[in-house]
Amino acid sequence: MTTPIGSIIAVLVASVFGALAALLIKKGSGRFNFRIVDQLTNIPLIAGGIIYILTTIVFIAALKYGELSVLYPLVATTYIWVEVFSIKYLNESMNNKKWIGVGLIVIGAALIGMAG
Repeated sequence: MTTPIGSIIAVLVASVFGALAALLIKKGSGRFNFRIVDQLTNIPLIAGGIIYILTTIVFIAALKYGELSVLYPLVATTYIWVEVFSIKYLNESMNNKKWIGVGLIVIGAALIGMAG
């Protein structure tokens, strides 16, 4: 089985939304407690959870048509987006080790994508 480009694109788009979900859950975590009633108004937490579910559905659809060995490593690109979103929206900082890690993820995902 070869992996169609549509499945690869779907996983890459899903990785962006997966990172967005993580960002929203992080924002919602500031209001988190174990009272369910309080969480019903925690919009970032709810939105993040919904986006994670939708992202998983897109990933499952992509897997139907593509190879797991090609598509699953591309999920790692989520880490790249998490770093970008963390810097831009959470004012987090990056150091050289983090940038090297992001670079290695990009190289690894590219190599696996080319093998597909």
